[in-house]
Amino acid sequence: MSDLKTRTRIGNTLDTALLHKLKELSKSTRIPMSRLLDEAIEDLIQKHKNTNPSSH
Repeated sequence: MSDLKTRTRIGNTLDTALLHKLKELSKSTRIPMSRLLDEAIEDLIQKHKNTNPSSH
C-alpha cells in the first residue's frame, strides 16, 4: 500500500465529461490527477475567499 502520510482518501462522484477532460489533461501534462485536483480545489477555495471574505 502506498504511503499516504500527507494525503487523505475520499469518495466522490464527478461529471463524466469533466472526468474525461481531467484524464486527458493528466495524460498530456504528465501531472497526476490527484495533483491537478489539489490545484483546482486550492483555486476554488481562493476564489470563494476573495468573493466572500466573511466566510470561514
